[in-house]
Amino acid sequence: AATAALAQCGEYPGGLKDKKGPLENKALDVPEQTVVPYPIYQFQVSDPDVTGFQLTGEGHADIQIAEDGWLYLAEPLDWARNSHYIIGVEALVGSDVVEGPAFVTISVLDINNHAPTFEQSAYAAMVRERTRHGVPFVRVSASDLDDPESPNARLHFSLVSQIPNRDKTPFFQIDPVTGDISITEDGERMLKARESLQYGMGESFSSANLKKKFDDYCTPTQDIPHELNPFYTCLERAESRTRGGDRQEDPDYTLIVRVEDLAGASENALSGITSVKVVVEQNLWVNPGPLTVREHLKAQYPMVIAKVGANQPNASYRLLQKERVALRFPFSITDEGEVLLNEELDREEKDMYILVVMAEDHHGNEVESPMEIQVVVEDINDNSPECGSEEIVFEIQENEPVGSEVGQLLASDRDEEGTSNAMLMYTIETVLPVNGAFSLDAVSGRILTRDMLRRRDSKQYTLMVNVSDQVFSTMCKVLIKVIDVNNELPLFEKNNYGSLSLAEDSSVGQTVLTVKASDADEPGSGSSEILFEITGNYGDTFAVETDGNGEGRLVIIKPLDFEAFPTYTLRINARNPEPLMAGLDYDSKSSASVFISVMDVDEDPEFQSSAPPSVSVPEDLPVGELLFTADAKDPEGKDISFKMEGDVNGWLVLDAATGEVKTKAKLDRETLEVLELTITAFEQGETATERVYTVHLLDVNDNHPKLKESQAFICTKGPQPVVLRAVDPDSFPFSEPFTFSFPKGKKSPNWEITTVDGSSALLKMKKAPAEDKTFSIPISIIDNQGVGVTQKFEVKVCNCTALGYCYVAPGTHSFKYGMGTTVGILAGTVAFICIAFAIVVHRINKSNEEKKKKAAAGNGDSEQML
Repeated sequence: AATAALAQCGEYPGGLKDKKGPLENKALDVPEQTVVPYPIYQFQVSDPDVTGFQLTGEGHADIQIAEDGWLYLAEPLDWARNSHYIIGVEALVGSDVVEGPAFVTISVLDINNHAPTFEQSAYAAMVRERTRHGVPFVRVSASDLDDPESPNARLHFSLVSQIPNRDKTPFFQIDPVTGDISITEDGERMLKARESLQYGMGESFSSANLKKKFDDYCTPTQDIPHELNPFYTCLERAESRTRGGDRQEDPDYTLIVRVEDLAGASENALSGITSVKVVVEQNLWVNPGPLTVREHLKAQYPMVIAKVGANQPNASYRLLQKERVALRFPFSITDEGEVLLNEELDREEKDMYILVVMAEDHHGNEVESPMEIQVVVEDINDNSPECGSEEIVFEIQENEPVGSEVGQLLASDRDEEGTSNAMLMYTIETVLPVNGAFSLDAVSGRILTRDMLRRRDSKQYTLMVNVSDQVFSTMCKVLIKVIDVNNELPLFEKNNYGSLSLAEDSSVGQTVLTVKASDADEPGSGSSEILFEITGNYGDTFAVETDGNGEGRLVIIKPLDFEAFPTYTLRINARNPEPLMAGLDYDSKSSASVFISVMDVDEDPEFQSSAPPSVSVPEDLPVGELLFTADAKDPEGKDISFKMEGDVNGWLVLDAATGEVKTKAKLDRETLEVLELTITAFEQGETATERVYTVHLLDVNDNHPKLKESQAFICTKGPQPVVLRAVDPDSFPFSEPFTFSFPKGKKSPNWEITTVDGSSALLKMKKAPAEDKTFSIPISIIDNQGVGVTQKFEVKVCNCTALGYCYVAPGTHSFKYGMGTTVGILAGTVAFICIAFAIVVHRINKSNEEKKKKAAAGNGDSEQML
């Protein structure tokens, strides 16, 4: 029956031929809610005797298998009930299992067959007016029974409607992913709570308080009970709706919220609906500022300037000053939130205060965010204009055209800038000595000339200027000085100072000549001050020093050089620091000339290079090779000779005529690495000049490593390795590290060489000889560059004494000293004999001298006795 039902399925979408295969482990996907019977897979076996199949594991009620191996669904699958099954398939012959089990994992593919549902059918929320837009005040949540890892359960939230919406303006918005609901920018600006009475600190919403407020604020008062007064009952109902517990039954706004699966991006998405009832609460925490208070206000203090109220009825208040300045703080706040001004304000002292109001509960915790209130101090006209100084001084050159600006009088007023209180007007009251010489702009304070001023008429004018605002006035004193115009040229006392002679070795700073000039302009002014400048051939060798009084000293500022410039023709100009009057130019009367000849002085030879030379040459330089040439010359071009000192080894030769220094013998860095040569250049019979030349010898690999010792002994009992040490006079890289080995890299059956460091190695005996024996061992030692020779090293292998020295039997000298050692012993013996002989002779001579002294003393005594 199952096979017949499957046959009626026809060609399954995708083809049934692709759903067949051997009996082996499989992983298959099956959509949920399929039409049954639904073919899953046909298992085929090679055994022709197989009569059927059986299943083990999960889902026997929903998943079955036919006799021909077709695995199929008998009932539709539901992902929400079970997302996967694991089934064992076995092939049977009769009741015996002949193949299998093969395990089949069936994954149920989710389809979008569950609509998302909200956790609540209706939500209630409260938002306070003037809440900042974008801040969530409620969140709606929904769930979907479809696969959470698939788009079927990906939810999207949206606002369907806002009730009421009379202005067609959305006050609310929702995050499409999280479901957070917040107000929009328009909502922050326009959302209003129902109007309600305000209750002070400690007041509660009660019948008694409501009646009192009705009596205080509702007019006209009618002499009837409150309960019978329709105005009171209306107010009572309104307050009940505003503050009662039934606000959600009569919300301010109802929001219809939709949730869709498939992320809301498909027309086939399933959806759910909920409502959010929103109550808008009145925000009592409202900033009353900015406040404006007139300075020096005459009133009864403390004075209430504002009132604040927290949304929590029992809040307490603190007032702080935002600016951290050492000024008085003339504000305070009451328990009811009344902001008080305690004394008069002065705008010139401080033009604005920022008050910080804190609302806290009885534990000191903030119940509202701090509120900053600006208090602006309004200006009044209570300050007089100020001139800035007792006298304002301006200067103007004489002969300036009519209408020239002298200066601008800038008075000030401490009242607020830009207001009528600080607007100043300028008026000239008097001018001395001549009235009418100046005009004054009444608004800007600019002073202009009305006549051409001449210094000979008056050197100074005094103006009294009245500066006033709408209430006060001040008199300012202005001095105008007339400055002399530069209409006179500086004149030299003579325009030609003739010829001068200077020795070539004249010192720098020496005064050569004093020049004088005069100016007829007003003394002490820039028009009469005289400065000097030099033009001409190479005038930078000289300069004119002056104090501005018309006298200048021509001095030498650079050494003279007869060979370069034997003569100078200088032109000295006299100039004023102030510009000349228009139309006036300097002429020849403001210039003077002088001719200077330089007298030659015989100078010492001079070396041309500025720094003492240093040369580096390899030590194997051939004989006759040029090292360097001394570069001295005589300024006058005379012939000079050279001599050299410092060649202690006689390696060099100097050509006395040319200054060439060459090698005359082999150089050796190992003997002397640096040569310091003193080259003297001199004229015949005249003074000379010296210079030190440094020659550095560069090392070459002209030495090979040598053994420090060529002999050693080894005790046959407890033999110890012999240390081989070598030295090389060359420097790196032509010396260490050394390589110790046997010649041509051969190995020895009896000896072994081991490197210790760059200059030493160990020679170890592998096998001791049968008897004492002396070995002559060739040792190859090469340096870092591969240069070296093979050297002989003698090792005596012997029986040793308890002190560790070779034992030598009497009369035997099997181990003879070498020639050097023998010569040393003989020389030591001869030296010892000579020293002993000298001591004996010295003692004999000393004894004879003492005998002579005693004999002389005896003769003297005899003479005295006689």
